[in-house]
Amino acid sequence: MAGARPDGGRVAPLLDRARRSLDRLRQPVVAPNGCSDGVDLAARVGSVRLPSPVMTASGTAGHGVELGRYVELSSLGAVVSKSLAPGPWAGNPAPRVHETPAGMLNSVGLQGPGVPRWLEHELPGLLDAGATVVASVWGQTVDEFAAAAEALAGAPPEVVAVEVNVSCPNLHDGSRMFSHSPTAAAEAVAATALCGRPRWAKLSPNGGDLLPVVDAVVEAGAEAVTLVNTVMGLDVDTERWQVRLGGRGGGLSGPAIRPVALRAVHTVAAARPDVPVVGVGGIARGAHAAAFLLVGASAVQVGTASFADPRACGIVARELHDWCRHHGVTSLDEVIGAVHER
Repeated sequence: MAGARPDGGRVAPLLDRARRSLDRLRQPVVAPNGCSDGVDLAARVGSVRLPSPVMTASGTAGHGVELGRYVELSSLGAVVSKSLAPGPWAGNPAPRVHETPAGMLNSVGLQGPGVPRWLEHELPGLLDAGATVVASVWGQTVDEFAAAAEALAGAPPEVVAVEVNVSCPNLHDGSRMFSHSPTAAAEAVAATALCGRPRWAKLSPNGGDLLPVVDAVVEAGAEAVTLVNTVMGLDVDTERWQVRLGGRGGGLSGPAIRPVALRAVHTVAAARPDVPVVGVGGIARGAHAAAFLLVGASAVQVGTASFADPRACGIVARELHDWCRHHGVTSLDEVIGAVHER
């Protein structure tokens, strides 16, 4: 037929769909929060009320508004900062990240600007975006934890909590992680009381029985625990005969560790039902978040999924909302820990 397109008219619709997809990417995802369509997504972690149970995970969303182009930060439960030391820290040598078949190995080494510079240069952007903020802190000594916390004492009220990352090397204990010792973990948490805010202790799954560490950090002042940090791992380049990461070993995150994290949350929630838990590890879909809530988490954090899709936090929140509607859930209280009642 004269004038007929050689592609049979198939290319134009494909281009239109591609343009629409790009337009959606240009519009930040708005995560459902509060009470929406009969589902109340408001969450509580200890004394901290959050508009949504879905937060970013420390170390995966930058220090400030890096994800703001892709997800409405004010609609999330909270933006959790990358862990901050009292002062600048350069981190580990490159290469720092390596993709694995079911996740990612990283050896970034907690690079960061330090608390004072974060307060001056990064936090204002988060406040302008209307974000609820949780500041993550770390140190190589108890004194460094104390200094980081003290620097946060004057932070504005939008910084609603401090996550104490005790899954980091303790120089006074041969670089063994603070969270591998109940005593060391408790000392680090106790030292952060100067922040004047509720504290959540972020624990490692690598040190054996979690319950003694949970008991110790709660007694030291933590209102909640975040479970879990990365699983220790290593990979080797068999062509170059060398390990993949500049820091030698690294932390495994992503889908591969979701069962590990779920088991940790389930164990702690069953044995210590009065201790609020934030679940993190391999969450990429709403159903994953629902699984963590069912085993006892009060809220969740989305981390490695944001590297594959920076809209992940918003998408998880939307899908969790839809999951709740599908199952007739009107409040998160109906879900949290429900598997322990069956």
